[in-house]
Amino acid sequence: MDRKKITPVDIQTMKKEGKKITMLTAYDYPMALLEDRAGIEIILVGDSLGMTVLGYENTIPVTMDEMIHHTKAVTRGAKYALILGDMPFMSYNTSERDAILNAGRFMKEAGADAVKLEGGASVKDIVKALVKAGIPVMGHIGLTPQTISMLGGFKVQGKDAQAAQRIIDDALFLENAGAFAVLLEAVPAPIAKRITERLTVPTIGIGAGVHCDGQVLVVHDLLGLFDRFTPRFAKRYINLSEMILTALETYREEVLAEKFPTDQHSFHIDEKELEKVK
Repeated sequence: MDRKKITPVDIQTMKKEGKKITMLTAYDYPMALLEDRAGIEIILVGDSLGMTVLGYENTIPVTMDEMIHHTKAVTRGAKYALILGDMPFMSYNTSERDAILNAGRFMKEAGADAVKLEGGASVKDIVKALVKAGIPVMGHIGLTPQTISMLGGFKVQGKDAQAAQRIIDDALFLENAGAFAVLLEAVPAPIAKRITERLTVPTIGIGAGVHCDGQVLVVHDLLGLFDRFTPRFAKRYINLSEMILTALETYREEVLAEKFPTDQHSFHIDEKELEKVK
């Protein structure tokens, strides 16, 4: 299959042509390689790695250095997908200058193609500044994990008219600021549908219904590799945790019973040569 590197313009063209967009998280080289082979258009190096890979309670502790480290691994593995670096908490909220410097690190040091940041009206000026600096930005509204304490926990957003209107307005602010796409998380499907129809840029949904221009999942949820909790909007396509655990237990049992390694997994020396060894 003849493939070329995907750009933000390609993602926007997919919306115009009515083609669905697929997006997944990846945090390392092997997963990025597989997602690229599968034809996933956007690979997000999400700050969710704080929970899925680093074992933090939430995404707040994740640092820029940690994000750069993992993004470098992903860009080594994926050659065609658009690589999206997730701006961690307090890497862009402090000033436009900080936002540009940190987003610039994603591009210069890690080889990312674009960045994602959370917020609507509150970050429109930051989005504008990043785009002016030549850095493509995806917005993220609805349920924003970095401000989870202010939202009262992991729950659906925009369930009343006022809150729904605020999400719609946030989406429009992001588009006007120059965002090339907007991620909608845990937003009622009818509201996501309305936003998708009103925006000229693509919407990517996670728990936002089927009418978004594309969908994203945390790959650990998709594969059944993260068992602390599974969001309602995540679909588990396979339970790798159980399969891996079975393999690990079998390995231990075989070592204890001296069933592994066998001759098949061992190296040998010629008997005559062995006799010469004292």
